[in-house]
Amino acid sequence: MNSNSDLSPEEIVQKQLEAYNSRDMETYISLFSDDVEFYNYGDHTLTMEGKEACRNFYQDLFDASPNLHSTTLKRIVHNNVVIEHESITGRKGLTQAITMVLIFVIENKKISKVTVIK
Repeated sequence: MNSNSDLSPEEIVQKQLEAYNSRDMETYISLFSDDVEFYNYGDHTLTMEGKEACRNFYQDLFDASPNLHSTTLKRIVHNNVVIEHESITGRKGLTQAITMVLIFVIENKKISKVTVIK
């Protein structure tokens, strides 16, 4: 499936997770809008903006994390918002799992905003 046009917000986030776990950068980055914004939940600071910044960040992460894998612990879908509670292993060589909550906003069949709760 090359197009996101028939995917629901939940399916877009699932496809993003699968591409993340396989470190498939082209599929991964195709799911984000050109002007995607990433925010830190605690202080609502903008931590990353734009598809190219996203590509650079995740390519560095993928390169530094050969055993990177994320598992969805809980998913909540409400209209165009998908909230994921994830357990992530292998991030930059860490042996223990870390958990995060990610709030994805889907607009025009692309991820347009991600808020991260660490």
